[in-house]
This record gives sequence, structure tokens and C-alpha cells, in this order.
Amino acid sequence: MGIVIGLTGGIASGKSTVSALFKEYDIPVVDADVVAREVVEPGEPALAAIVDAFGAEILLPDGTLDRPKLGSIIFRDSGKREALNGIVHPVVREKMTAARDRLKPGHPAVVLDIPLLFEGDQLHLVDKVVVVSVDFDVQLERLMHRNNLTEQAALDRIASQMPLADKAAKADAVIDNNGSIDDTKEQLKQLLTSWNIIEGAH
Repeated sequence: MGIVIGLTGGIASGKSTVSALFKEYDIPVVDADVVAREVVEPGEPALAAIVDAFGAEILLPDGTLDRPKLGSIIFRDSGKREALNGIVHPVVREKMTAARDRLKPGHPAVVLDIPLLFEGDQLHLVDKVVVVSVDFDVQLERLMHRNNLTEQAALDRIASQMPLADKAAKADAVIDNNGSIDDTKEQLKQLLTSWNIIEGAH
């Protein structure tokens, strides 16, 4: 029976890099962002509920969700963000739990990649928590560069999440992603070895 690892971090902390490294060890990753995109495809009940809550103007002409438009509405309004989360999170959680239970018997570990693991109160889904952490200035710089954002827009997005330091303090393990990819790989390898998920000589 596999151990279930919750992988989380902050926006632009490098979580997707670490997620990809888990896959190199043939450890399956269930990605909350991917599942969240699937549940708001046209025809899905969650999309209909979002339109009911936010109006048809959050749809593109082809009937798909206008993510930037919805994002601009919820980033600055915590009430609307909570309303959206209330629609999407339960459906995502249900699908992730089903995927976890399907994968667990055949693997030494299964990773649930959940950006809002702490904020969404989802710790009960996992056995251990790994937080990918970077210094604040590195996070800000990466986010501005990656998403082509102004400093204020990047700060707004970072402020909408629990501070990385708070997440790191609650984690079973922290991967420091300030350095090179090789540094990050080595930390993950040592972690998986210490948790007896892989043999030391991988």
C-alpha cells in the first residue's frame, strides 16, 4: 500500500519542477490543477454552477471558461474567491481521491500535487506533506518573469496564498528550490530514500 505524499508550495516556487522529478522515479502524480481544468470543461456540472454564480460573461464565445477574466474577478475579492472554491474544490477533491485510491495499491508512493493543500483544508487526503520553498524575492522575480506581470499584480497573487514560510513550518519535509535543478533533484532523492520509497542507489 503506497504512502500518499501531498506536494505543495507557493505560486512560482517550482512545484511543477519537483512534480516532474517525482515522475522520473515512476511515482504517479495526481495534479489538482489538471483535475481543476477538467472539471470546468463545457458540459461539466461545475462550469454550469460557475456561470450561475458569476454570469455568462465569464465564458468565451466557444463556451469555455475565460480564465483570465475569472481570475481578475476573484484575485481581489476574497468573497468571490471563496464562492468559486466552494464550487470547484469539492468536485476536484472527489476526483483526486478516486485517482489516489486507484493508484495506491500498485505503487510505493502516490503524489497529490495540491497548490492549496493547507488553505483548502485537505491534509486528510495525504499521509505526508512536502513543501517546495523559495525565498520571497526569488518567488516574486520568477512570477513576474514567468507570467509577464507587473510587480503589483505578482504581489497580489502571492498575497492571495498562505505565506510559504508558514507552509514550510507545517510540512513533514521542505525542498529548498533556490538553487540549481541538480540541488533540487538531490534533495528529493535523499527524501525518498529516507522515507524508504526508493533504494539509496537509484
